[in-house]
Amino acid sequence: MKWRSLEESVPATDQRPLREVFAERRDLIAKYVPPETQVIHARAVAELKQRHLSANILTVGAKAPQFELQDHDGKIVSSSNLLTKGRLVLCFIRGRWCPFCVGQMEAMNLILPQIEQAGGLVAISPQTVKQSFFTHDQHKLRFPLLSDAGNQVARQFGLTYRVPPLQEAVYRRAFVNLPFTNGDESWELPIPATYVLDRDGTVLYASANEDYTERPEPAEIVSLLHSISSR
Repeated sequence: MKWRSLEESVPATDQRPLREVFAERRDLIAKYVPPETQVIHARAVAELKQRHLSANILTVGAKAPQFELQDHDGKIVSSSNLLTKGRLVLCFIRGRWCPFCVGQMEAMNLILPQIEQAGGLVAISPQTVKQSFFTHDQHKLRFPLLSDAGNQVARQFGLTYRVPPLQEAVYRRAFVNLPFTNGDESWELPIPATYVLDRDGTVLYASANEDYTERPEPAEIVSLLHSISSR
């Protein structure tokens, strides 16, 4: 299962702020998703917020762990090699089945040339390499999508959680088969997060939110990179 964009033959060109894109998707969910299902999702987010997961993430000033992961083509990509090219933007996403992850990836795709002036961009998800390939191909992404098997890297960033049983049941009914898409039976996901790493791996920016319908604006990331580069 995946979220289908209105047009997949060309890269997305929606220039609206991400908050407007997400507001539209929330409206569609409110209109078409059964109220009892919406309540379960809202409860899951509320429970995560009560656990203060985002308060325990890797924060600004910390040293990010080094990693080696397969990209959407099965090639090994290392953080050390990425950082030799400049500062690095990392986006942790849940998967191709999440409309908000897809929306964020398409929005980041549009600003990739501006990011590349200062460094690079990669996205990390717990999906298998095959699922990452499908995501990369279907949404015409121009940056690597890395497969974090077992959420090993996400765990080092303090982002992982286990999907609650009621939400798991909803996902199963909606054919969001995480054991298939992620290749394990853990039902673990990362809370969505965006990081900017300096060339030595130091965290310059960290944003994570238990609410998967909230992500930082791509323009905010570009502005931060520009401000850092001008120092």
